[in-house]
Amino acid sequence: MIDFKKKMEEVEKKEAKENGHNEILLADEFQPKKKKVSNYLIAIIVIALVFSGKVIMSSQSTADWLAEKGFFNKLKHLVISGDKQIKGEADDRINILLLGMGGEGHEGPYLADTIILASLKPSTKQVALLSLPRDLNVPIAGAGWRKINHINALAEAKKKGSGGEASISALSEILQIPIDYYITADFQGFINIIDEIGGIEVNVENTLNDYSYPIFGEEKNPDYYARFEHLYIEAGNQKMNGSLALKYARSRHSLGIEGSDFARAKRQQLVIEAVKNKLLSKETLLNPVTVSKLINEFNRHVSTNLEVWEIIRLWDMFKDVSREKIINKVLSDAPGGLLVSTISEEGAYTLMPITGNFAQIRNFVQTIFNTGEEEIVKIEKLNTTADISVKNGTWITGLANKTATELKTVGLTVSDISNAPDRDVNETLIFDLTYGNKNEVLDYIKKTYNATQSFNFPNWVKKYQTQENAADFILLLGTNANNAY
Repeated sequence: MIDFKKKMEEVEKKEAKENGHNEILLADEFQPKKKKVSNYLIAIIVIALVFSGKVIMSSQSTADWLAEKGFFNKLKHLVISGDKQIKGEADDRINILLLGMGGEGHEGPYLADTIILASLKPSTKQVALLSLPRDLNVPIAGAGWRKINHINALAEAKKKGSGGEASISALSEILQIPIDYYITADFQGFINIIDEIGGIEVNVENTLNDYSYPIFGEEKNPDYYARFEHLYIEAGNQKMNGSLALKYARSRHSLGIEGSDFARAKRQQLVIEAVKNKLLSKETLLNPVTVSKLINEFNRHVSTNLEVWEIIRLWDMFKDVSREKIINKVLSDAPGGLLVSTISEEGAYTLMPITGNFAQIRNFVQTIFNTGEEEIVKIEKLNTTADISVKNGTWITGLANKTATELKTVGLTVSDISNAPDRDVNETLIFDLTYGNKNEVLDYIKKTYNATQSFNFPNWVKKYQTQENAADFILLLGTNANNAY
């Protein structure tokens, strides 16, 4: 968390000491004109809002303090050197993870509701926004396969304030790209910021008609139907306050096409663009009272690991980005998408990579700035089909579900996904109920999941074998099956 005022004062004291002065003296010629003060304040606010950065100042008049301290001149010292680069700049890709969550007072306050990877390409001034659905199943160290929105929450439960770092670390490994920066914001901050700028204009592409939007604070109301409200927003240009904008971005159960995760992610990106447009308007930028209030909202509701000089450099590089330079992408289970919806062994709705692993998604993310079609990972189908029962013999959450998705990808049928009677299995076993009639499938499973064929059928397997329409194989997953994802 950056104390911007304190940072400025430290720079001044250092300069005074180096010059042999006991007091900080600012010559009149270094006093910025009001317009210049506004411009640099705008830079900070826009970066803070567009990229949701966090800048902290005292409660005194922001404009007065900036003028008093010679803000224009001091910014140069904060940057230190025009040659100093932020992380990722040398590789022509700066990655920032944007996380939105309920915050204090909400059920699951640290579960990430909005997850967007913002990638910035300095050489072409392009910005790519990739929305990751909160129900996407991912491997989490020490927790098995869990929904991606749990990464932040699990870290916060262990150590408050660690969720952002944990999130960029986990997603860097999953996507195999360096994500150096994070920005987190809670719902109340989102609402307050939009209200402080006088609301936003959103071009609603499709009418949203959600009969079950959850009412905050009514989650445990004994009257089930009192927990929800009817949210209706017509297509067209709509003026939204903070509360309505949040509902529009979060709605999950609209009738028609707006009920999909794909549509939800697109709505979130529309809202981000609308906020940006309002922030860049003269009525916002030239109003010191509004600017001061916005900074206070950042202090209360937004956090980031971006340093002040990095925020300034980002602004300098991307302040003139045109709409045509912004790439909006969504990971989804829509036709042609890279995800597939499924039900985990615990009965929860989840999304998985359609291939069962992240190779295809990694390629998509890594080539997001490519002008042509991204290379698609080819999947070889087996020549023989078979019915598989997948049993999770470990405590690795989601392992059976992940495995089932992979098996379906190569053309196999999965008739059962469940937990095994024994959850402390180390070695993965395959039980062949065809007795050698489908060796291609048997060999594939052995190789892919480090499985050993067992000829000693335990009682639960024998019982399963007698069932009508029994599977061809029973795959008992041990810890050694948790192979590369």
